[in-house]
Formats: sequence, C-alpha cells, structure tokens
Amino acid sequence: MNSFNGIFKFIFTVVVFLISNCTFAQTKYQKDFNEFWSEINENYAYLDQQNIDWKKVKEIYEPQSAKISNDSEFIAFLEKVLNELYNGHSSLNTNLTTSNRLVPSGLDLYIEKVGNKYIIKDLRKGFGADLAGLKIGMEVNTFNGKTIDEQLKKFLPKFTNQYNQKMYQYAIDMLFAGTHDAKREIAVTENGKSKTFFPITYGNSNELLFSKALNETTAYIKINNSLGNSNLITEFDKTLDNFFQSKNLIIDLTETPNGGNSTVARAIMGRFTSQVLPFQVHEFDEKEFETKRHWVEYVTPRKTIYSGNVYILVGHWTGSMGEGMAIGFDGMKRAKIIGTKMAGLLGAISNFQMTETKIGFQFPTERLYHIGGIPRENYVPEILTQNIEETLQKAREIK
Repeated sequence: MNSFNGIFKFIFTVVVFLISNCTFAQTKYQKDFNEFWSEINENYAYLDQQNIDWKKVKEIYEPQSAKISNDSEFIAFLEKVLNELYNGHSSLNTNLTTSNRLVPSGLDLYIEKVGNKYIIKDLRKGFGADLAGLKIGMEVNTFNGKTIDEQLKKFLPKFTNQYNQKMYQYAIDMLFAGTHDAKREIAVTENGKSKTFFPITYGNSNELLFSKALNETTAYIKINNSLGNSNLITEFDKTLDNFFQSKNLIIDLTETPNGGNSTVARAIMGRFTSQVLPFQVHEFDEKEFETKRHWVEYVTPRKTIYSGNVYILVGHWTGSMGEGMAIGFDGMKRAKIIGTKMAGLLGAISNFQMTETKIGFQFPTERLYHIGGIPRENYVPEILTQNIEETLQKAREIK
C-alpha cells in the first residue's frame, strides 16, 4: 500500500511539473492570443448569427502564435484573426504602417461583384476615389496590378471554404481600402477602354457639420463624421434653431462611418419628439445561465421641438451610431429615411486589453435592433436608392 502511494505521489508530481513547465514556457504572445480568443468566445455577440466556428479558429491560429517573436508580428497576426469575424466593427486599438485601413472609415469606394465582374456601385464624396476621377458604374479589372479574385483570399475566413456574400463583400471592402503605407492603383474599363487611376488622397471636413438652405422650404444639415464629439450637440442646436421656419429639414448622415455615441445621438433626436420614445433595442447573452437580456434605449424631448418634416439621408458610409440614428428616427416615426443600405456594422462594441502586451481591442458584445424587431444591420431605408448620386437627387426633389 505504501509502495502504491509512493508511485502515485511520484506520478502526480511529474504531471504537475510538466503542466507548470508547459504554462511557464508559453510566450507572452501565446498567453495573449489565448486571452484574446477567450474574450471573443465568451463575449462576441454574433458567433451564432454569423455561423463562425470559433473553435476551429483556435485550432488554426494557436500553433502560429508560438512562432511570434515581437509586437509587430503579433499585431499583424491578430489582424488576420479578426478577418475571421468578417465585419468592420471588430478591430485593434493600434496598427502598423502595413496594416489595412479600417472599413468603412478607411474606404472611399463601394464595389460589388456582379456575375464575374467587379463594378463600382458607389463613391464617397470628396475622397480619394472620387477626386481621382473614378465613376459609378465603372468595371474594375485589377487592383495594384493584380487580379482581384486572387487578392481576396487574404481577407476571407480560414475556418470555412464555403463563403457567403457578406464574407466576399468584407474581403472586397478590405482590399480596396488598401494599407496605410501603399499607394493604390485601380485599373478600370469604361466604354470599352482601359484606364488606370491612382486614388491616393483621403479627405474629410474638419467642421462638425455643414448647413445651408436648399430652397425657400427646405433646410439641409450634414453631419461630418462627428457623432462621437459632444461639441456637436451645441453646434447642432444652434444650427437647427436657425432653421425653425423651414417646412422641411434634411439631416445628412452619409458621412458618419466612425459611428459615435448614443449621448450625442439621443441629444439630436431629442429635438424632434415631444414625448419619450424608444429608439433601439439591445440584446446580449448571459451564457452562464443560457438566457438573454433585453433593454430598450429611449429618446427624451429636449429644448424646443422642431415639428416640420424630417428626412434622413444614409448610405454605405453611415456606420454604427449613424445607423442607430437612422433606425431611431424611423422607429419613432419621425422621419423618412432615404438612401442605400448602410454600412451594416454589427452591434454595440466593448473595449478589452490583453494582459501581457497591453494591446487593446474591441468587438460587438450586444446585438442591436430596430424597435420593430429588425436587426440593425438588416435595416433597409424606406426610400431605397442605388448610390449617393440618386440619394442626393431625391433630396433635391423635396419641396
């Protein structure tokens, strides 16, 4: 009996020693990858909805994490892992010069695959592709001198080889956004002739908003990607007060790709309702208890209420909180929404930080819905257009 106990203790000691050494031998990059993977596994709100095999992702990438020797390699590695989520609402809080620009904020043209062709469906006004002379309807042949199909593989998920339309669209967007350090060369066909463009400049107004009277009855306010800036509230209030005699008001959200926060959004929407109204529904999983928690976010009346007709313009660069405002105005039945489908950024994001490298990252932890029950990312404007030109034409027709 004593001999058996001695053998058992010896085996137990060896096992503990091996486990300890295995843990101790892990690099900081292996530890952080496992932490990164676990946070997403436990908190990402769309694994089931997107049919992501996150365990397969770990099988693919965990062995690779053991080969990483510096922070730059680790950042590039994590960016590849994030492609498995195929949505622009998941990102790191740091990047390299070789990193891809974020989507949609770093993207200036919207391209779709139609049959076997890649067609420019929309352009971001005042940005590189538009300024370089690219036009809606052009067929794109190559990007940086290479065929498009081959380059998309870099951005497609590795956990599957059965790609859906959203995976392909994410890959197309990422490719044409380009990297921070490289110029872009886009070759197209127009009227049977081949042309090459170099859309290397990016631009955006530093103004919080732009406004003007379109005609005697209609005023126009464009929000310049500033929904995360609390100073916009005061600026919007001042501008709106000057337009109180206008029969119609157009609020242009076509240039809000970076999203923002609901405080700014609720403050703006509060100028258009005389009663407390719901504007979006939140849902997140309580995985430990196999249940879900829902809560409704409301808009409260604020200052003098504008009672005229309201029209909201949206597009491919209406992202996150801009999308939230669109579904909010629609749900409150306070505005008509005009435009293309929006950026389709998933949910409400939360921020995390890895223990060893201190690299921050963010991803959606809550699902968001129109108060009518439609997932925010699936919302389609009441007055649906094909591109920004058609959207602006609809706006000019408002009398």
